[in-house]
Order: sequence, then C-alpha cells, then structure tokens
Amino acid sequence: MTVEHSMQSSTIVDVLEKILDKGVVIAGDITVGIADVELLTIKIRLIVASVDKAKEIGMDWWETDPYLSSKAVENNTKNLEEVNQKLLERLESLEKKFDTKTV
Repeated sequence: MTVEHSMQSSTIVDVLEKILDKGVVIAGDITVGIADVELLTIKIRLIVASVDKAKEIGMDWWETDPYLSSKAVENNTKNLEEVNQKLLERLESLEKKFDTKTV
C-alpha cells in the first residue's frame, strides 16, 4: 500500500508568497443615501504587497510617518531643532532692535 502525494497543490505559504511578490489591489466604494440623496461615500483602497514591491511602485509613506518610523522622528527632531534655532536668532534680533529704540 503506497501513499501518493499531489504535486499540484499549493500551500497557503506559496499563495501568500505569490501575492506579496506580485501584489494585489482591492478597491471598492460604499455609498449611503436616503431617497436618492447621497449622504456619505467611503472609498476603500487596499494593496497587499511586500515592502520591496510597495517601494518599487512608489509607496513608501511609512518611512516618513513619525508613528511608524524612527527615521521620521529623527528627521522631525532635526527639523524642529533648526526651526527653534532660527526662532531664537530672530527673537534675539528683535530684542536688540527693541532695546536700541528704547534707550
């Protein structure tokens, strides 16, 4: 008695690997209305892809989102430091002008 295995079957891992490699886009719209009056429209767009595939198609928003990326926090901190420094310089300049006018 021998057991034969089918070589054609795909495991969930194989299917997931193909989806992540190629990507899948799911799109849909939900509209809520009463008596032919549209009250609310929700547009849903979902893409399922690997990080590499998403970057390849230009979707890398998570790299600049401060809630998802430490790089974004570092960049934001640097930007805030620059802005603070410029504001301090401006304040000092205004204080000097004010001091010279009142003397």
